[in-house]
Amino acid sequence: MSDDRRQDERQGEQQSRRQGGERQAERQGGEREVELQGERQGGERRRTAIVAGGGIGGLATAIALISRGWQVDVLEKAPAFGEVGAGLSLWPNGVRALDALGLGDQVRARALVETQGGIRNPTGRWLSRTDVEELNRRFGPLVMMHRADLLEVLRNAVPAGALHVDTELKDIRVDGKQVEVVHSNGVARADLLVGADGIHSRVRRSVWRDAPEPAYAGYTAWRLVADPDQKIDSGGETWGRGLRVGFAPLPDGRVYMFGVATAPAGGHSADGELAELRRIFATWHDPIPALLQAADADAVMRHDIYELPPLASFVSGRVALVGDAAHAMTPNMGQGANQALEDAVTLAAFLDRNATVEAALTAYDANRRPRAQMIAKRSHLIGAVAQWSWGPAVKLRETALRLTPASSMFRALTPVLNWQPPT
Repeated sequence: MSDDRRQDERQGEQQSRRQGGERQAERQGGEREVELQGERQGGERRRTAIVAGGGIGGLATAIALISRGWQVDVLEKAPAFGEVGAGLSLWPNGVRALDALGLGDQVRARALVETQGGIRNPTGRWLSRTDVEELNRRFGPLVMMHRADLLEVLRNAVPAGALHVDTELKDIRVDGKQVEVVHSNGVARADLLVGADGIHSRVRRSVWRDAPEPAYAGYTAWRLVADPDQKIDSGGETWGRGLRVGFAPLPDGRVYMFGVATAPAGGHSADGELAELRRIFATWHDPIPALLQAADADAVMRHDIYELPPLASFVSGRVALVGDAAHAMTPNMGQGANQALEDAVTLAAFLDRNATVEAALTAYDANRRPRAQMIAKRSHLIGAVAQWSWGPAVKLRETALRLTPASSMFRALTPVLNWQPPT
């Protein structure tokens, strides 16, 4: 651990113990100015950043910046850091980003390496199988873990004093060489503001006033974690007519599962979402019905799938967007969290190699926007094909999947999975 990290952690512990540790000054209009962690260390001013949002992208960005000497505060509007979530796929590119953050070994210790994957039809016939060993050889491992476990690893890597809950962003102002953030507990200033506050980002709506709103992808998704009696050693997806289901084992023996259905936005099942899932997938191949029987109704989450149309830029002045705030994508490639991790590592690297914040953000946008938007477009197209429901189109899709060689799949994955962290 670096001396800077130790000093940051000592400062964080001191901050969390102090009740009156925040310097407050009455400002015009009744706002109070809050120095969150302090901007000076040993008499020398450190570069400062505010990260709005304490999810995967926000915490990863904080870690990446702190490791490069920045003073960082993470503002989270929720009353506590954490996320209920469900399963999460970490592809080789995401694992490399975690290695760059110094957290790869911790994550691998809490994850399960995928041993089998592919796509079946509802009767259980394999349409396409993934050669996981070859994927491993070419790119590195694909691992599964619970989203909450990843968040815990990330959260524990940020000094306690840098984490601020119950702090909702209200407004953003440009104040000379700094950004001024008005939030529910006062006002703070920093050299950089990072919007990591999700698909409905307040940062994006405040700064990118003409940006498009998220768009409904046309389908809804259920997510759950089941604890079946039988051991599930491998996972995969099953595609039907306007319906999909997928499952994957987790390290603790539980199984992550999702279902997808083409449906109008805003729908809910009158007798509960688990009952709806059991009806929809009752006749699909094993172990799908058994997994649903083993599920707890309280564990089922339903969310309509939205995506963000392409932005003209991920940056504006001293403000940058990361993760879903910049490029919220459909989950069809399992790349959402992985792209947020890439954003965090890349942003910190470009801030380190450029003389000014503005120049660094320009370089970050030129590097990240084409790639993230390319992956978002691919994910959208996969979802459109996967949700086909017209009989002849489904037959055509199944034939194409059976006849497509593994080499073609790896060629398609290469530009996504061969990413390397910038130095």
